[in-house]
Amino acid sequence: MKIIISGGNGQLAYDCNKILGKKHTTLPCNHNEMDISDYKKTWKIVNVFKPDIIVNCAAFTQVDLCESEKESAIKANVNGTRHLAEISKKLGCKLIQISTDYVFNGKKRPPENYLESDQPGPLTFYGKTKLDAELAIKKISNNYAIIRTGWLYGIHGHNFLKSILKICLSNPQKKLKVVNDQFGSLTWTYRLAEQIEKIIESNGQRTYHATSEGYSSWFEAADYFLLKMKISREVISCTTADYPTPACRPANSILENHRLKNEGINVMNHWKSDLDTFVSKFRGQLIKEANEIK
Repeated sequence: MKIIISGGNGQLAYDCNKILGKKHTTLPCNHNEMDISDYKKTWKIVNVFKPDIIVNCAAFTQVDLCESEKESAIKANVNGTRHLAEISKKLGCKLIQISTDYVFNGKKRPPENYLESDQPGPLTFYGKTKLDAELAIKKISNNYAIIRTGWLYGIHGHNFLKSILKICLSNPQKKLKVVNDQFGSLTWTYRLAEQIEKIIESNGQRTYHATSEGYSSWFEAADYFLLKMKISREVISCTTADYPTPACRPANSILENHRLKNEGINVMNHWKSDLDTFVSKFRGQLIKEANEIK
């Protein structure tokens, strides 16, 4: 199959290209190559390539900035996704949309999780735009898979784990405070890319949740990561109230991969198991990169 991947500079797009490129002809496109908010430019590129599948990893994901740059968030997350839905329908190809745990309000008490059938209610403008994108796809297309995920990390691009590591190596004296009252599942983009491949192979349709099994707080995740990285550093637990941000994060981002399991196509591992593998493969590269970044 021919697969075009938008958001080609991102950590998930990078791993999608790596996984899907083994069996399929892939075309990763970064923002400069294909700005999905520009319909004409996007149509021209997609129509020339004529893919069987569009995987949309492009998004304005800076959650706090979305609160102040609403027009940019709408342009990328809603209008861009609508364009891809219209183009995919016109060309008769499938659209795979990457969505987020932020479509929920997070008010369930952990360890209770969110199912695909639960009613969304985003707290943030980012979450609202991603939900609006989901609704646009459902209105336009009848050949799509929406994949809600969250707490992503990978070897390419920026993420929470890399930020923690950079702080530890660049400023050993700085107190490392991490919130301990927000819960979710650290999810390796490489594993998620494998899950996307499985959904493609099974011709999965409609909405799926796809995160690692198990859950933790950000504090627990950071502490475990540094332990596996063999970096001795005290992590101080704090509350969300101690670390105010422009966007109100959901306290509970635990998603259950209910439909993947029901359909027998769930390949997601426990978050600790995947993080162990990730560190085993990339510890040296992660440290080198963290030391190089000023």
